[in-house]
Amino acid sequence: MPGLPYDTDRVFTLPNVLTFVRLLGVPLFLWLILVPHADGWAFVVLAIGGATDFLDGYLARSWHQISRIGQMLDPVADRTYIAATLLGLALRDIIPWWLVGILVARDVCMALLIPLLRTRGYTSLPVHFLGKMATFFLLYAFPAILLGAGSSTLDSVFRVAGWAFAIWGTALYWWAGLLYARQAISLVSSPRVTS
Repeated sequence: MPGLPYDTDRVFTLPNVLTFVRLLGVPLFLWLILVPHADGWAFVVLAIGGATDFLDGYLARSWHQISRIGQMLDPVADRTYIAATLLGLALRDIIPWWLVGILVARDVCMALLIPLLRTRGYTSLPVHFLGKMATFFLLYAFPAILLGAGSSTLDSVFRVAGWAFAIWGTALYWWAGLLYARQAISLVSSPRVTS
């Protein structure tokens, strides 16, 4: 996107490698949760995905390795993780399908903005703090809900914490989506960007 700051055009930076590794964890997570029902290992994959989400951004900023590919891949990895987790947990009846619908509807609304942005020379919107917070809540909600799928007291604690994160995360996800939509409308109303 024009105007986004970046430090390098390199693809193979440590932050980008961490993002690639995070993407490789998606099919592994789905296999673990759906085939052998290895919930403990599925949780580990989600935890590693959440940690690398924080770490790749931190390293990119601190080491001045913010790249265009990283700016594009990081949100894709986040959305892919959230979608895979929603799908896996819904197929196992751990979360209801209506929650999947609410979160997918927000992503569909965001996808519909892309053709509008392209009319002004933009391919995406910069990620803002509220969007990152929403993703943070959701990336930590679903592992907790997964751990809370049992019937022990500890499972109940995880379930309550997971659902608290899920509710807040979903609200923030939509709030961030509305801010992105407002930003997109503002950009579309502005003069066309030429390359």
